[in-house]
This record gives sequence, C-alpha cells and structure tokens, in this order.
Amino acid sequence: MATISKLSNPNPVASLSSSFKPRSSSSPKCFVGFPTRPAFSSKLVSSSSLSSINTHPFRGSLVVRCSLADGNGSSVKTTTLHDLYEKEGQSPWYDNLCRPVTDLLPLIASGVRGVTSNPAIFQKAISSSNAYNDQFRELVQSGKDIESAYWELVVKDIQDACKLFEPIYDQTDGGDGYVSVEVSPRLADDTNGTIEAAKYLHKVVDRPNVYIKIPATAPCIPSIKEVIANGISVNVTLIFSLARYEAVIDAYLDGLEASGLSDLSRVTSVASFFVSRVDTLIDKMLEMIGTPEALDLRGKAAVAQAALAYRLYQKKFSGPRWEALVKKGAKKQRLLWASTSVKNPAYPDTLYVAPLIGPDTVSTMPDQALQAFIDHGTVSRTIDANVSEAEGIYSALEKLGIDWGKVGSQLEDEGVESFKKSFDSLLDTLQEKANTLKFVIS
Repeated sequence: MATISKLSNPNPVASLSSSFKPRSSSSPKCFVGFPTRPAFSSKLVSSSSLSSINTHPFRGSLVVRCSLADGNGSSVKTTTLHDLYEKEGQSPWYDNLCRPVTDLLPLIASGVRGVTSNPAIFQKAISSSNAYNDQFRELVQSGKDIESAYWELVVKDIQDACKLFEPIYDQTDGGDGYVSVEVSPRLADDTNGTIEAAKYLHKVVDRPNVYIKIPATAPCIPSIKEVIANGISVNVTLIFSLARYEAVIDAYLDGLEASGLSDLSRVTSVASFFVSRVDTLIDKMLEMIGTPEALDLRGKAAVAQAALAYRLYQKKFSGPRWEALVKKGAKKQRLLWASTSVKNPAYPDTLYVAPLIGPDTVSTMPDQALQAFIDHGTVSRTIDANVSEAEGIYSALEKLGIDWGKVGSQLEDEGVESFKKSFDSLLDTLQEKANTLKFVIS
C-alpha cells in the first residue's frame, strides 16, 4: 500500500459558499430543538447520589427548524452552546464528520465552533454510507491504490468542513473554527513517519483552519515539537494522564521556541485530554477492590483528573517562559475535553461536559453528549470549582492501589489499537468495494 506521501493533491472543493456566516441575518435561520427535561447538578457527584438521579439516556432525535429572516422572521435560537462560549469561554466542538458535510450547518447555527475526527469516525462514515461511492469509483478507475483512495476521501471531507468553519476562524483571528484530521494510527510508534505524515496532510488539505492530530505516545512527543516548529497547528490526541499531558505542553512550548518565527500567532494547538474512558477502566478496578470506600469513588476519577489537568494548564501557561512567547504572538495550547460521551447508563448524560466548563478550553462532543447538553445542560464555570475535592479523590484512588501511570499507559495502548483496527477494517471494506467495482467493470 502506498504511504500518504504518495498521494496526489486533491482539488480544493469549490462548491461550498465562501460567504456562509453561521448567524447571518440574510440567510435561512436554523437551530436544533429537543424535548426538554430537568437539569442535574454539575458538581462532582457521589456514586451514592447517582442512583437517585433520572439518568435515562437522551433519545430525542435532532430536529432542524429553519425560518427565513426577512425583517419579520424569527431569529436564531440561542442555545446553551452559544452561552457556553459567550459566557464561559469554552468552545463546543462536534466529534463527528460524514457526508454531506452541509449537515453541519444547523449545528454551526446552534453554536458548534469546530469539528474533530478520527479513524473510527471515518470507518463508520465511509463503510455505512453510499455518499463516498462516486468519488471512490473514480479513484479506483484512475488506478489509485486503496490507502491512497482512502486519504483522498478523507481530505475532501476535511477541506469541505474547513470551508464551513472558516468564518468562525476569521472572526476569532485564528482562535477557533478548526477541523481536525489524524495521521495514520499505524504511525503511533514512528517519530519520523509521523512528522512526514503531518507535513504532508497539512500541505494537501491546504486550509488555515486544519488541525493535524498526532497521538501523545512517547515516540510522538518529539514529533509534536518538530511539527509545531515547522509552523503547523496540531491537535494532540489520546492523552490519559497528567504526566503525559505535561510532556505534551512542553513539546508545544519547545516547538514554538524552536520555530524561529517572529510571529507565532498562527501556530496554535489543542491538547485532547480523554475523560470517560478513564472512569470506564478505573470503575472496573474499584469494583474488583469492592470495599465501600472504593465503590463510592466510582464515576469520580475522570473528572477529578481533568480538574487537576486544568490546574497544570494554568501553571504551565504563565510565568517568564510563557510571557516571552506571548510577546511573539503565541497562543495558549487549549485543553480539549475528549471522550465526553457517557459509557455507564447509570451516570448523568452530561457528566463529562457539565463539570468541565472553564475559559480557554474546548469540549468536543459526539451526538449523544451534544444533544443532551443542548437539551438540559447548565452553563457555569465548574472546572476549578472543586479543586481540593479533586485532589482528595485523586489521592484516595492512589491509596487504594490505583496506579495513574499504568492506567494512562493501558488506555493509550487501547486507544491506539482501537484506531488501528478501525483503520484496517475500513481499508478491508474499501478493498472489497474495489474488487466489486473491478468485477462489474470487467
């Protein structure tokens, strides 16, 4: 199979209107509506209190209502997503991407300010939809190998999505409106391969508001520094521990310092700190311990660690070293909360969104979490409201024998392996489609 460096440069998509404005008064107004339901407390919850909360997962479907604003028409409904950004400084992003990308328009109107993608998302999108068939057929008939064809399908989606979010990028002077695309998961242990793949994806997508996703594996920490030093904006993904998060911040700072650029304002980054998967693993460990103290800590580990990550963020992006970079236009590497969907149906469906609200952060939400927060989320600064409690939970887990370093390593390994499986599965699916096409053609 071809490496990504052998791809041809897909033509930029010209079909999307460059004049799109998410909240323009001269275009159709769209917003997302859901049935209402009671809100729940956004504080750190105890496992004993979870059972008393109405926690049935939200099952409403996304409803898009449009009205033409002609002076007498209704205005765009302000959602909790607008409030999240305008009142608390947190950017809500959407953790999904598929064709047609114009399906993102009502979400943008409802307050979504960026998009994240990964190999699992594209595996689901491409294997379950016919929307990719025409382009894929053309690529196969032109002689493209399967992996090259895959990347061209992905790049087109990323380019199209970048076009939709470009107004937000422009309005915020490069502070928001990003779309993320991940390097091949097969490169998670390949420092130089990741660097070259990131450079090529940046070149081939050719959009100012694209983030190249690089995993926070030990071999890729030097890759992050080098890619940042080359002036490429990065979404660092698969962060599961405080120690690895600090290494990611240092790689970003090292890269900015090594770049030699006099203006650092266009080199930005987010650090994707995963949340729900932490509880999924630690809850199992706590259930094996089985003591009342251990069982009472279920559902608390992830939010507690995230609160401490935010404290680390505040510490690292202050002081003389950071101030020297600010003078050159540097922007903070924002914390991005990832894996925000609730895996345990006994927990509140916004457990990994509501307690993690704070300025200069991003929360990327898949459908379930996004719909739930729009429907009954509460907007208030929560991320640093209970830091002492978070410290107590973190320490209590350590005293019970939970090794945070091992937890982080296991989750990282599982995350990389999961993305590899999705990537390989999709390539197998595309190969089957290609074989069918060749049979039909012959």
